[in-house]
Amino acid sequence: MTDSDWGDWLPRAVADADPDTVALWYLGCNGFAIKGSEGTVLWIDPYVGTGDPPRTVRMIPIPFDPEDVDVADAVLATHEHTDHVHGPSQAPILANTDADLVAPDDSLAVAREEERWTDEYAVDEAAFTEVTEGDELRIGEFTIHVAETHDPDATHPVGYVIEHDAGTVFHAGDSKPSPTFAGLAERFDIDVGILAFGSEGTIPDKETGEPVQTKWYSDENEIAAAANDLGLDRLVPTHWDMWKGLTADPTALHDHVRSYASPNRLEIVEIGDRIDL
Repeated sequence: MTDSDWGDWLPRAVADADPDTVALWYLGCNGFAIKGSEGTVLWIDPYVGTGDPPRTVRMIPIPFDPEDVDVADAVLATHEHTDHVHGPSQAPILANTDADLVAPDDSLAVAREEERWTDEYAVDEAAFTEVTEGDELRIGEFTIHVAETHDPDATHPVGYVIEHDAGTVFHAGDSKPSPTFAGLAERFDIDVGILAFGSEGTIPDKETGEPVQTKWYSDENEIAAAANDLGLDRLVPTHWDMWKGLTADPTALHDHVRSYASPNRLEIVEIGDRIDL
């Protein structure tokens, strides 16, 4: 059971919203809830865990209890790391809503084998939908394209290009700049691009506990280059708020993106914020 710092107002806000286009709520870390004008709701990488102190220490509130989520058509996972595939954060959403977990093979292996969601939660094997790069699927009013990304710290990461009549969103997971991004810019007119951003810091090693210099996310120059390659209208940096020792100041990105043709706008959101297409 997850204890939310904010009660149930965020799941209620998603459930009660009636967006004219597409609304996105930032869940902190790299998570989003996305709702279309016809009522389809996607949850991408929702995570309400506290990390693994003292190695990874959560620096932001737990904004919702997954048991309070009763509106979802799918939960999308970008890769297999625990802050992207996490049974206590995501399995209750599937159980409450009959949504599917849409994810690449290594992410599903975490749910099936490591965390055994079908044994620990009211989740059936049929709820697992495996995708890989190049796949296209339709979920309600959204068309979702599975994109190749570049995250050397993950074993099989993907990104999601989410198309809607009102516009297009790209969630890149924890990807750094990728040779594939220029091709995505040619195929899609991306209105909102979600890219992970953070600092380099000292994190205890998982095995020894000794401090190790760690860089999990794009720095200022990398995220600016990625946003330009993608031809973004709006850049939304994420993940900068999450882990002690790796947090960053997203306002610093104003100077880094202004000399590029894209993005047209840097949009900084904090946990709980809503933005609309």
